[in-house]
Amino acid sequence: MNRRQLLRGSAAVSAAAILPRAADAQPSAAPPFSPSYVRELARALAAKPFAAPDEKLPDALKTLNYDQYRSIRFAPEKALWRAEKLPFEVQFFHRGFFYKNRVDIFQVADRSVTPVSYRRDDFSFGEGLGQWPDADLGFAGFRIHAPINKPDYYDELCVFLGASYFRAVAKGQTYGLSARGLAIDTGESKGEEFPVFKAFWLEKPAPNASSMVVHALLDSKSAAASYRFTIRPGQTTVFDVEMALYPRIDLEHAGLAPMTSMFFFGPNDRKDFDDFRPAVHDSDGLSIFNGRGEQLWRPLNNPHDLQVSSFADVNPGGFGLMQRERNYLAYQDLESSFETRPSLWFEPIGDWGEGAVKLFEIPTKEEVHDNIAALWQPQQPLTAKSEHIFTYRLHWGTDAPKADALARFTRTGIGSRGDDSKLFVLELMGDHLKGVDPKAIKGVVTAEKADISNIVTQPNPVTGGWRLSFQCSVKGQASIELRAFLAQNDAPVSEVWIYRWTP
Repeated sequence: MNRRQLLRGSAAVSAAAILPRAADAQPSAAPPFSPSYVRELARALAAKPFAAPDEKLPDALKTLNYDQYRSIRFAPEKALWRAEKLPFEVQFFHRGFFYKNRVDIFQVADRSVTPVSYRRDDFSFGEGLGQWPDADLGFAGFRIHAPINKPDYYDELCVFLGASYFRAVAKGQTYGLSARGLAIDTGESKGEEFPVFKAFWLEKPAPNASSMVVHALLDSKSAAASYRFTIRPGQTTVFDVEMALYPRIDLEHAGLAPMTSMFFFGPNDRKDFDDFRPAVHDSDGLSIFNGRGEQLWRPLNNPHDLQVSSFADVNPGGFGLMQRERNYLAYQDLESSFETRPSLWFEPIGDWGEGAVKLFEIPTKEEVHDNIAALWQPQQPLTAKSEHIFTYRLHWGTDAPKADALARFTRTGIGSRGDDSKLFVLELMGDHLKGVDPKAIKGVVTAEKADISNIVTQPNPVTGGWRLSFQCSVKGQASIELRAFLAQNDAPVSEVWIYRWTP
């Protein structure tokens, strides 16, 4: 857990809500667990008025500061299933500080549902913490451990903590960007609504299991939903997600498969930052495979004003916030290791119809803030008092799961050419460009309401790739939409680079 994760939690908990004490049922009275168990809870919850969150905590936990909360540690030897040496085990987060909401957690084994009980003795506490009664406090969230990098060590695989946020890593990676269960009214002037996971059901894995199943119940003022996550760790960690959404009102701005990340500065946007590092970001671009067969690449920005970009589509092939730059020298940060942060790719299952991939870039002056959001927004509102089913996969890894035949943009550099012009230098890599006659390759660059000049394409002997550069007039422009790609005999040999320049 780092400071940015804690700050993100503080922004999210305001819209949280709590399951009425685990579906108002004692384990002995609970029906056998079935595939529709949590879905029925969500449907019933949506039929009721929204209940305010239960944030009741002893005063000593309400007033914890950052360092005091970090000093509360779950004892690894008390992890769920540790004694049984199963392929997965689970540790839990204490409530307190920003994480005041109670999250109820259950174990599912042989279709029986058993609460995971809070025990004070399962945690160690730092010096200076106050005392509170030994009561059933529930949890703030949990994390799953599994042998990812070594067969004899259980690495932290994923964590569910704060509103509907969760994140994961693959082999050899460290935590970076996050996913969310649902976004509502992101970027709207009336303010965003933050749904919350209020209860989880953890299916006990078999001794030889390669995946683990987690069920979640989400609630918010405007909707309730159920989720089934099948989590498969590996070189790429994959979440198969089955979502059933039950709006209380018509959702005009629902964000599906939302993801959030941090972009502080990079070679395209660092003029305002006096920093020893060349770049600081968890993700450097938005990649889109649209329903028309185009592959788009949109480098990220830390703008001076909020920027919202919308990429209309029908039945998208997928999208993701990607960390393409994997070279330590691009960051030179020994502590943060940005080169090891995962990319996150969303793959829809089935037809998702008309809508848009929305990108939100929020100005920030500190790297602790997640200032980037991407999501799928259906064109038509999701109607109240009805069921909406969505199935998709989330791939956490170094790249998108689908191999690219086209060359890809790996770096966007921008510099001044006098007061009225900018020089764009774009680097590309790809087997498709190897051995190609340079005379047969041309750069195709267009700009909305701006003049483009000095388009140059050439092999880059240092990287083994290619470079496309051009100048763009910026005098008097509030913003400029740019588009570029490489072509051979008028056929694209690269993905399409799209960019919004703002002063």
